[in-house]
Amino acid sequence: MIKDFQTYINEGLFDRNQSEFNIRKTDKGIEQVYIPRTKDELYKYIELDIEQAKKEGTYPNVNLNNIDVSKLGNDELKGLFCNIYRQINPDISNWNIKYIPNSFFNSNEQIKEFTIPDSVTNIGESAFSFCTNLTSVTIGNSVESIERYVFQGCSGLTSITIPDSVTNIRTYTFLSCSSLSSITIPNNIASIEYGAFNGCTNLTSVTIPDSVTSIGDYAFNNCSDLTSVTIGNNVKIIGSNAFRNCSGLTSITIPESVTSIRSATFDGCSKLTSIEIPDSVTSIGIRAFSNCSSLTYATISKHCHISVNLSVDSFPENCKIIRRK
Repeated sequence: MIKDFQTYINEGLFDRNQSEFNIRKTDKGIEQVYIPRTKDELYKYIELDIEQAKKEGTYPNVNLNNIDVSKLGNDELKGLFCNIYRQINPDISNWNIKYIPNSFFNSNEQIKEFTIPDSVTNIGESAFSFCTNLTSVTIGNSVESIERYVFQGCSGLTSITIPDSVTNIRTYTFLSCSSLSSITIPNNIASIEYGAFNGCTNLTSVTIPDSVTSIGDYAFNNCSDLTSVTIGNNVKIIGSNAFRNCSGLTSITIPESVTSIRSATFDGCSKLTSIEIPDSVTSIGIRAFSNCSSLTYATISKHCHISVNLSVDSFPENCKIIRRK
């Protein structure tokens, strides 16, 4: 937005000896690019950019593409659009950054849609946490890692596609994304970690691909609208409380790869009417199916070890247990 840097130098807002400028050719012509050396210099520039945006009537949309932040580290950029700049919607599509720093947009109130620049390979912890007006995110195939809490509390986010380049869904990545109704999990995901989709109350169905070997504790806890779950054929462990209080779940097929169903895994799945547990399962934890009030029967292997009293803790009291011979 600010093109005539010489004006600001003449006015003493920038020191030629301390500030750097570059020339960039774009499809719009030749632009001057400002290269801040410190976070304070960057703040100074953004303040000017906001003032210019206000004058042009485009505030809170602020085009920051004539900034090159390559000399600033992740620590300096951490939380940049979280604190004093949470009221602006920044256009940084031309920033050649490989990493979106921790808490970069945390609690930003203006961002509604965002496209991750193609240069980015990693999205830091809590990068978009509590961006409650964020409805859509486009993640390119350049992204390899999405860290913990990235979309925590993004209550307006309705759907998201995770690219094939990502290999794990980290702890609490989508915690309390209460409007998230659909999710595409790519075939390269190896694990769904602790509480990844905890509290996604609007999520109706999920397909866990064969690449996944473990479903973490509380992974889909309190996903009350979840009615359909397909578990991939290589999942070995279903963690404690993984599907706890998924009260809309009516049926689930546990694949032959599963060896352990941990404590309270399906606790509170009140519409689950029956369960077929394969011979591969060797242990069922405490309260694994407790409070499944509609569960009338369960079929299990004679080799399966149940950690506590069968009728009281692992299954509902009125559930008929059928042991395969």
